[in-house]
Amino acid sequence: MTSITSPQVAGKLGVVVIAHNDEGLVGEAIRSVLDQGPVVAEVVAVDDGSSDGTARVLDELAARHPRLRVVHRTENSGGCGTPRNDGVRAVTAPIVIFLDSDDVLPEGAAEALVTAAERHGAPVAVGACVRRELPEGRDVRWQPALYHEPALLETAADLVPLVHDTLCVNKVYDRAFLAEHGIRFPDGRCVYEDFLFTARVLAAAPRVAVVPDTVYIWHVRRAAGRLSISLDRDGIANWQARIAAHRMAVETFEEAGRKELATACRTKFLEHDLRLYARELRLRDAAYRTAWWALAREHIGTFGERAIAAAAAPARWAARFVLAAEEPRDLERLSRLAAEPARLLPPFARSGGAAVWSEDLPVELDGLDSLPLAGLPLLVDGELRTGAGRGELRFTVRDLYGRLREALPRTARIDFVPRGADTSVRTGLSELSEVAGGWSGRVPAGLTSLAREGRHRGERGVQLWDVRATVTCADGSSFTTALRLPEDRQRRSVVPSSRYGVLLVRQYTTANGSLAVRLAPGARDGLQAVGARLHRLARRSQRKGFGA
Repeated sequence: MTSITSPQVAGKLGVVVIAHNDEGLVGEAIRSVLDQGPVVAEVVAVDDGSSDGTARVLDELAARHPRLRVVHRTENSGGCGTPRNDGVRAVTAPIVIFLDSDDVLPEGAAEALVTAAERHGAPVAVGACVRRELPEGRDVRWQPALYHEPALLETAADLVPLVHDTLCVNKVYDRAFLAEHGIRFPDGRCVYEDFLFTARVLAAAPRVAVVPDTVYIWHVRRAAGRLSISLDRDGIANWQARIAAHRMAVETFEEAGRKELATACRTKFLEHDLRLYARELRLRDAAYRTAWWALAREHIGTFGERAIAAAAAPARWAARFVLAAEEPRDLERLSRLAAEPARLLPPFARSGGAAVWSEDLPVELDGLDSLPLAGLPLLVDGELRTGAGRGELRFTVRDLYGRLREALPRTARIDFVPRGADTSVRTGLSELSEVAGGWSGRVPAGLTSLAREGRHRGERGVQLWDVRATVTCADGSSFTTALRLPEDRQRRSVVPSSRYGVLLVRQYTTANGSLAVRLAPGARDGLQAVGARLHRLARRSQRKGFGA
């Protein structure tokens, strides 16, 4: 992105930064805004009744930076909506953007958004957001399909894809447009205020300029003592709040006469929200599961078949299964189907020739016979066998209702991918042999070589590696998926290494059900790995105790 501000956009933008008990991070957020250059006319920081040193940090920054003003709230509002509304009222610039105190704007973000809005006369401009996992620094693009090229969305129908992006922070807004349509955030304690604000913006059917640049960096701190709202999903209240916000967003579209947006909003709930929570359901206690199930069935039951049918597989299969089952069941299968990548675990039942969920619950898995291999929830089981400085990855490609048998798998390439990287370290290519229910293969996994490659990439200490299989079939088709580690195969081992002395190796299952390998080369890194794990367990126990 360019960092030279053109005269046409200089002084056009006001930035609203909201903060609550974030004295250690808010300074970085403010600096990322001031570094945007002359396009930023003013920064309004709203301290939402902090009890730490946040107010002091903001006042000290304002004393040094004339563009920064601070609004002090004497009491915490309980949410993000009220301080943002306060900030909008305080801003005088014609265009506004929002920033949370623990996130940052990348270089050139303000220039890119404001330029696009001015060029097209659009009251809203939007760009790409990345979720940055900390402390690893791994970036995951948010809704990447929406932001791959510049575009101008001019009709209500054009806005349908944007329903999937419920963030308010990766967009700039014309303040006159917000005032004309009475668009504001819900005040007080509203957990998913972004959902409602974004729905109100889209319901007004503005012209929207789209830029492919990254304009917002959303910091994700999973090890933080105080989890963000989006990560704090342990309690049923979060699911209740999610459903309530979604219901109000749908009502907003319907009241505005935007039926297509209302349908898209329901479909988005199935493809994103339902899957997000369903993949974690097996980890919850019985009381949570029962309450979650009842709420999900009641809410999805209001959607109608059109919205459910519009959802992509496997989201629509999961929705129909939840509606058909009166109480929680098959949670392992549901969680793996809802994960990314999706996997359908056996048994593979049929009813009247059609693929169904199970014999006693014959929910049809419609469209399975016509999906391309790359779109199927295919399953590849694998495990790492360790030896002296080396290892061997053994895996089995499972058939799915005969779909793979039609294509006839021939070879599989195994790649180890450093966590957060785009490029992989290729392990090997294996011919596949037919076994009961699928095809098996094995490739050598040089653990010492893998650790050395990690060091060459600048990784010090513990290395995290994801494992992927690319299967090629006789008919020329292929698919790539992450491997699954059966639950009873998780293990740790200490492997002798001529280069590092020892390698501490742990194969485990990630949150989405995929096989991953944790490598700690050398005794020192091994001890650090053990210490880090004990620290994570202590923090997790502390959070549970705090929330009890």
